[in-house]
Order: sequence, then structure tokens, then C-alpha cells
Amino acid sequence: MTSVAPEDSAARARRRTTNHIKESLRALSIQLSLLNHRVGARLELKDVDFDCLDLINRHGPLSPSALARRAGLHPATMTGILDRLERGGWIARERDPSDRRAVVVRPQRDRVGEVYGLYSGMNGSMDALCADYDEAELQLLAGFLERVTEAGRIATDDLTDAGHGQAPTG
Repeated sequence: MTSVAPEDSAARARRRTTNHIKESLRALSIQLSLLNHRVGARLELKDVDFDCLDLINRHGPLSPSALARRAGLHPATMTGILDRLERGGWIARERDPSDRRAVVVRPQRDRVGEVYGLYSGMNGSMDALCADYDEAELQLLAGFLERVTEAGRIATDDLTDAGHGQAPTG
């Protein structure tokens, strides 16, 4: 009978745990996509429109071209999305105060409550879940998630820069 060196066992356990984290992140990604799809459907927004609205809420006001870059969409596609969002009362197009020839897109704050209301169940669950962790653990988790998000952004940029990934045209 051969014995397994403790470091081999520890390395295998670490690989298993790392793979479990990766699988959990994939499952989370799918679940959040489904939640976002349901919220968007309740608001009668296409998925890509809802994604752009989220970007505007988080990073706006933005120029349409800056929004297209952040969303990975063609500027012509962005025009149709912004037209739909404006017709629905979700956004307003305004003159850029720093360049009166340019336009910026900002969210209509009176509609933001509708979105938050649909996420209240998830937000309540997250608050309850976070209550189970101390401050140091929450800081560790927050740092990990920020690093994972940055790794995802870099991987996306690499695919785009290499010409292997085509941005969806919505």
C-alpha cells in the first residue's frame, strides 16, 4: 500500500476547493442572469436594454459612445436601445454641460424605485447572509469578489482585443 504525502493530499484538497469556487461562481452567474432576466421582463425591458439601464444607473451620466464601449455594443445598436429606454421613461438625453454639442444619458430617478423594489427579495437575502459574517470576513469576501470581477473584465477585454469575441449587437 502506498501512502500519500501530506503535501499531495493538501494540493488535491486545494484544487478541489478552487474548482468548487469556480463552479459556484458559474452557478451564481447563471442565477443572477436569470434574476436579471425576470426583473427586466417585469419592467418590460429587453435583456440588453436592462443591462444598459444598469450601466447608466451605476456609471451615468454617460455619453452614448461611452455607454456603447462599456456595454460592448455597436454605437448604432446603442441608438435603438436608448430610444426604447427614453420612450419607456427610464432615461433622459441631455446636453453635456462640458460640451454643449454632445449628449449625455442619465437615469430618470423617479423610475429607479421600481427596479429596487423587484430586487428587494434578493437584497434582503443578501443582508441576512452577510449578517452571518464578521467584518474581517466580509472584507475578505468583498476583496475576492472585486478581484474576480476585475479578472472577468480583463478576460473580456482580452477576447475583444484579440478579435476572438464579437460584441453582441442586441
